[in-house]
Amino acid sequence: MKAKQVVAVILISASTAVATMWGYNHVTGSKTYYYSQDSGKVPSNYAKFFESGDKNAGPADFTDAASAAIPATVHIKTKTVRTVSNNLPKRNPFSDLFGLDPDDFFGNGNGMRSMPELASGSGVIISNDGYIVTNNHVVDGADEVTVTLSNRKSFKAKVIGTDPSSDLAVVKIDAQGLPFLLYGNSDEVKVGQWVLAVGYPLTLETTVTAGIVSAKGRTLDINKRQSQTPIESFIQTDAAVNPGNSGGPLINTQGQLIGINSAIASPTGSYAGYSFTIPVNIVKKIVSDIMKFGTPQRAFLGIQYPRDNMSEDQKREAGIKDGEGVYVMDVTPDGAASHAGLKKGDIITKLNGNQITTGAEMVGLIATYSPGEKVSVTYRRDGKEYTVPVVLRNNSGTTSVVKTSVLDRLGASLETLSKKDAANLDVKGGVVVKSITENGLMDKSRIQEGFIILRANGQEVKSVEELQSILEKASGTVKLEGVFAGYEGVYTYPLRLSSGE
Repeated sequence: MKAKQVVAVILISASTAVATMWGYNHVTGSKTYYYSQDSGKVPSNYAKFFESGDKNAGPADFTDAASAAIPATVHIKTKTVRTVSNNLPKRNPFSDLFGLDPDDFFGNGNGMRSMPELASGSGVIISNDGYIVTNNHVVDGADEVTVTLSNRKSFKAKVIGTDPSSDLAVVKIDAQGLPFLLYGNSDEVKVGQWVLAVGYPLTLETTVTAGIVSAKGRTLDINKRQSQTPIESFIQTDAAVNPGNSGGPLINTQGQLIGINSAIASPTGSYAGYSFTIPVNIVKKIVSDIMKFGTPQRAFLGIQYPRDNMSEDQKREAGIKDGEGVYVMDVTPDGAASHAGLKKGDIITKLNGNQITTGAEMVGLIATYSPGEKVSVTYRRDGKEYTVPVVLRNNSGTTSVVKTSVLDRLGASLETLSKKDAANLDVKGGVVVKSITENGLMDKSRIQEGFIILRANGQEVKSVEELQSILEKASGTVKLEGVFAGYEGVYTYPLRLSSGE
């Protein structure tokens, strides 16, 4: 991938690219997430240590912790079918101008070739009935997902849900009685404590590396590639993490899960000193939401704040004052902070009594709450300190449960074809693609605005509702067939949904 400014972003997979400069790189339901986590039952792979002094200090021998983690760490392999088109335009509705369709020179009707891409990462089992946490970038867009256990048994997996904002995903295999890791508490993680990273790096079998926690509350702006509202409050360690470690567990010396490994700082795309992990307290919240609601219930405070990497000149230009805490650059109208009376110029210092020094720390804490939950916010204004209760809200400014459909993920504005237009085209009905937004599923396909969908996976489509019903029952790659008004011929496009079993 191209380096952007001074930061090279590389997805770590089986085919990792090489950067030429230092950068931050990603390392490749109705039930709740708890299951056996809250049942009081202890998994067979659970490591138990003597209680003596600081439990985070742990013993110098890591064998028990490694024994707990290895059976619960899985190898995730993905297959993604990419469609290439020999650099032709996305569609060629101009065949009537030339007497032939340029695509016909390249076969497959639309000049497309299907090329499979293979990649791999890691994951961690969180329940005895087969629920697994990994990174979103490990399974994003995959047509097939295969999970291999440490005993080399393999299963086809289904993607239950993903969250690009935090780079997390949940997949499921059909199995029972599996070993799993118990959740720890990332708020209790301390700088300097021993930790272990477990995964399947560089196509090796299960690998365990050790290091210490180097820092907490790090932000890299790496998830901005996947989301406009990224959640980043990483645990930084010096445990060796390489391509293939993505989605694997970071554990403490008690064998408890304290985070999901996600990224590395590297000049080459491989380990060169530091790795970054999503804290388990964020993981627990998002996984629970995905399994209960199908999508994360993201809470927002409703403020604009300076990024941690903002220069001193930028801070002065924005009128940001010096001081320990998070400077409020603006408040969102009708947002949670606005309703609580916070104003531009306030400096947030605590959230529910927890000291706040950076925006990343604030985002990490808020990510563990849901819309409708009340938190206490302490802030300074004109030299005085105030504490107010704030009811967090979602991105729409409400506390309602947000549920997404497959149409939301398409990233397109769709309309049912009018009866008049259907009559002119001599069809029973269809769905018009009115517009396409960036980073949605349709934006990644060759479909363009104006395309009229007539069939999906061989089934007739006469309305938006019918299209939604078909897509919700589908998985993997769906074939969409349709026409462009004013041009001859039927056009067929593959559309990749979430992977299926």
